[in-house]
Amino acid sequence: MNNLASVKNHPRANPDAQDWHEPVLREEVVALLQPAAGRVYLDGTLGGGGHAGALLAAGADVVGLDRDTESLAHAAEKLGSYGSRFTVVQANFADAAQIPAVLARAPYDGAVLDLGVSSHQLDTAERGFSFRHDGPLDMRMDPSSGEPAALLVNSASESDLVRIFREYGEEPQSRRVARAIVAERERLPFTRTGQLAALIEKVLGRRGRVHPATRVFQALRLTVNDELGSLRRALVTIPPLLKAGARFAIITFHSLEDRAVKTFFRAGSERWLDRPEWPAPRPNPDWRFRDLTRKPLQPGDAEVSRNPRSRSARLRAVEILPMAQEVAA
Repeated sequence: MNNLASVKNHPRANPDAQDWHEPVLREEVVALLQPAAGRVYLDGTLGGGGHAGALLAAGADVVGLDRDTESLAHAAEKLGSYGSRFTVVQANFADAAQIPAVLARAPYDGAVLDLGVSSHQLDTAERGFSFRHDGPLDMRMDPSSGEPAALLVNSASESDLVRIFREYGEEPQSRRVARAIVAERERLPFTRTGQLAALIEKVLGRRGRVHPATRVFQALRLTVNDELGSLRRALVTIPPLLKAGARFAIITFHSLEDRAVKTFFRAGSERWLDRPEWPAPRPNPDWRFRDLTRKPLQPGDAEVSRNPRSRSARLRAVEILPMAQEVAA
């Protein structure tokens, strides 16, 4: 765990940096979560502190989590003037229910997850997230733990690479890319993002504006950080930390994340279940949400023009219902 005092002097912290990260759908998140004085919110993906800052500015308290110590340091500097109303913790949001600092402020009036990679992470070459900036092939959200992407690329079997690229990147040429990687690493192990991106471009060619390495890099990042596993755990563990009437908002950036969130939220928003073979509908034992966004909210043209990286963002949110029997009464 880190608090403001312990992270604010991180050497990479720069609260005045304008390009750290522009929060996506900030106004929409604020409108859904309805922050106010006396309310407390959990920001599971603190990043540059954009969403947390908006909640704090509205008078609410915020407990912010992030795996990335650079993000924590930046947010601590940027939002440190809020004092005890703002708490930062280095942690995976999936572990929120086991973190003493999180439990100390529960139950919460709302929670937000922004599942995108920050602009700072993408634009900092040595973090190894981007195929546009040559750097070490790393991709870890927390560089102090876990194994870097280079180890996965150099050691996974061809069949495992095919599965990873297909399942997590939805790359239609997964087999061609995996075969080329296995052949190339015998000659020279992969250590740099530019090295891997160049090979993928050679194999797939370049068409249009989307770089051919996009899907493969996404698949590696998701695997290295177990991002879908963390999301699935968070979907189960965060709602019990919220009080009745609280809102839970999640911003996703690709179909795998959005599908998981949509499925979970809808499964908990149906009061009744019905099947053709049943004589009558039955109560849904998982009913606990009111769906606030049957269709996901997306950035408008102005936001996409200002921040092109927001174009794939999707925002979904639910409200936590009281216990079903209380609602029925």
